[in-house]
Amino acid sequence: MVSRLDRRPLLVRLLADGEWHSGERLAERLHITRTAVWQQVRALSALTGAIEAAPGRGYRLHSAVELLDARRIRGAIDPAARPLLRRLDVRFITDSTNQRLLEEAAPDGVHGHAVLAEYQTAGRGRQGRDWFAPLGAGLCLSLGWRFERPAHALSGLSLAAGVVLRQALAQAGVTGLQLKWPNDLMHEHRKLAGILIEMRGELAGACTVVLGAGVNIALPRGAAARVSQPCTDLRAALGGKSPSRNALAARILSLWLAMLEQYSSAGFAPYHAAWRQADMLRGRNVAVRGGGGTIHGRALEVAEDGALVVSVLGRPRRFYSGEVSIRSQP
Repeated sequence: MVSRLDRRPLLVRLLADGEWHSGERLAERLHITRTAVWQQVRALSALTGAIEAAPGRGYRLHSAVELLDARRIRGAIDPAARPLLRRLDVRFITDSTNQRLLEEAAPDGVHGHAVLAEYQTAGRGRQGRDWFAPLGAGLCLSLGWRFERPAHALSGLSLAAGVVLRQALAQAGVTGLQLKWPNDLMHEHRKLAGILIEMRGELAGACTVVLGAGVNIALPRGAAARVSQPCTDLRAALGGKSPSRNALAARILSLWLAMLEQYSSAGFAPYHAAWRQADMLRGRNVAVRGGGGTIHGRALEVAEDGALVVSVLGRPRRFYSGEVSIRSQP
């Protein structure tokens, strides 16, 4: 929640062009003192990763930033998918876009509700990890959906979401993207995007799903040091050019909405072939870590129900959750 005294949202808009802005001019536009400008800049710098300051010149962001705009995103949603999007919120700062949907929406109200944020204070990844994304450097978005079927019938949903996210990034010009079970998108063996799916519901009844994605677009210098695994961004994957954040958000939401509507009747099957084509693990020696310890074997395939099939001592074993790493080939 941003208080009335917090000028950071307006300050970001003033600095978004990446040009120098004097402290005097910023104070005038923000209706605060120059000392207060410095205090707001210092607070903002913790979110963006870097704000430059120079005597006689003022302040500027490390690079120009395209801020998220709900009207632009909604207007760019595919016309066929637009009726499925019941609500779209863009927030300057929140704890987690997934958490906002889980806590603020009633079970039937989350359906078709999308939340995006410029910055998350408690972004989440799988296995309880943090998802770190400096302000304006990526996309943090979540989409809620209501299924009239139990959670165990949705075992391949996060994989279908990964296939569709890969399609959205391919439409933006990215080539060579691979899918790492269960929900990472990799480019040249570095993580470019991830998916987190969370569910609420009865054991054998309807299920509310929140589908979240984090996409690295243009990470500032030094940001990778705060990430626990090798990562990359779209700017690197596209040879130095960053795609429009608003256009990419609209593209992802358009494809996700269509996928969610289809999934109720078709499940993972329509996306299985696309996953197989981009499967990073198939044929590789892997280690699968879960509640029962670590299992070593060779990844055979991802089954039509979303399970990872691994040959362990010559026999196939199916995994529906876990953390996978690739082992050195013999």
